[in-house]
Amino acid sequence: MKATDHRFKVMEDYEYLFKIILVGGTGVGKTSLVQRYTQLQIWDPSGQERFRSIVHLYYRNAQAVVFVYDLTHQRTFDRLPDWMDEIERNCSGRILKILVGNKADKIHDREVPVMIARDFAAANHFHYFVETSALDNTNVDVLFQQIARRLRDNLKTPSFRFWNIENEKRETDKVNLLQKARTTVCRLC
Repeated sequence: MKATDHRFKVMEDYEYLFKIILVGGTGVGKTSLVQRYTQLQIWDPSGQERFRSIVHLYYRNAQAVVFVYDLTHQRTFDRLPDWMDEIERNCSGRILKILVGNKADKIHDREVPVMIARDFAAANHFHYFVETSALDNTNVDVLFQQIARRLRDNLKTPSFRFWNIENEKRETDKVNLLQKARTTVCRLC
């Protein structure tokens, strides 16, 4: 087995695969959060409209969704109900919901008070709320450790067992990004 092949083998050595998705507007810090923590399969569609046509693929089989807003921009918090509707239309009702106020390092520019966000999380049955800073790594580990712990604990309940890879037996296409692509010549070009 080549050294590069070993990396792909390691990615397959798991008993459970949890899919966690991040939603929120453009610029709230979703990608920055993902880049700070890479131990889980985390998807980020960048909050851009051009991905709307494949949104069902993004949401399919997700066990957790992280709703991210920028605590320095009230409008990103105000759009959370839209993201909640999107998740409700595309995901199971048993999904783990996490609310994250990002950019906590910019506390002097805060537009969304922590108590307002905490009350919103409680009123909308979020499982966890935290403020993070992807810039200085504040609470990023805590966020993803909480998600992983809660997903692991959910495995003990019958309603969440259907996400077990052994039970689902789904096949996924694997793409080797390190393999050179075949080149073809187009006669019409």
